[in-house]
Amino acid sequence: MKCKVIAEIGWNFMGDMNLAKKMIVSAQKSGADIAKFQYWNPSKLKAGPWDNDGRLEIYKAAALDEEKIRLLISYCEESGIEFLVSAFNASDAKFIHSLGVTKLKIPSHEVANIALHKFAANNFDEVYVSLGAGTTSEISEACQIYNAVEALSWVGMHCVSSYPCGPDQANLPRLNYLSDFCQNLGYSDHTSDVVTPALSIAYGSRVVEKHFTVDKELPGRDNKFALDPLEFSEMVKNIRNAEKTCYYHGPEPRDIESDTMLSYRGRWGD
Repeated sequence: MKCKVIAEIGWNFMGDMNLAKKMIVSAQKSGADIAKFQYWNPSKLKAGPWDNDGRLEIYKAAALDEEKIRLLISYCEESGIEFLVSAFNASDAKFIHSLGVTKLKIPSHEVANIALHKFAANNFDEVYVSLGAGTTSEISEACQIYNAVEALSWVGMHCVSSYPCGPDQANLPRLNYLSDFCQNLGYSDHTSDVVTPALSIAYGSRVVEKHFTVDKELPGRDNKFALDPLEFSEMVKNIRNAEKTCYYHGPEPRDIESDTMLSYRGRWGD
């Protein structure tokens, strides 16, 4: 199965819909299969460090509403790329569902949000669930909810919820551990390099998510460690090469080895 590549645009467009369209078009040209955004209701945001470090203003500026979501969907359709959006609570997931959206992403910091998992599993056709920053019991409980819905297509995604995350902290072998809970695996990558995502293919990842921007100098934390179009294209190239390298051809000798078997065996005598 071909690995799906998600360009996590998130809120990097800062509420500027023209910039959002530019990012969508660029993501598609850079090899992304899916353009992902984030939905939240600013009025629900609890007090925190974001109140005083500039993020609150960014959250307000980048917040989506029904009109903007419909515009993003139309931009994606025009560009030939799938639309995906994250929800952070069940009520927001209900709002997204009411717009006719059939796919949803669950972020790692909501891994223990049972109400969100239950609504997502029973109302969306396709769900991508990030499983970073979760304990074994939390991950097990969440995955049981999704596994109980036979008609659902869902992916459990390894993630290290650090922004950015150094390659030495990527912990890709954790995908082996997650395979006990999830039939379909993915990797949400927060490193700043173009190689780590491709390495996840060797551990069974069939979906890769990576932050995307058209300009690292744009406001906001995520733009700083996101990949630009050239970097993203290189990452996709690495992923496609990794898919070829990691394809299992079976245990028996390959046809391309026939010359070795026929001409070289025993050529130096007994």
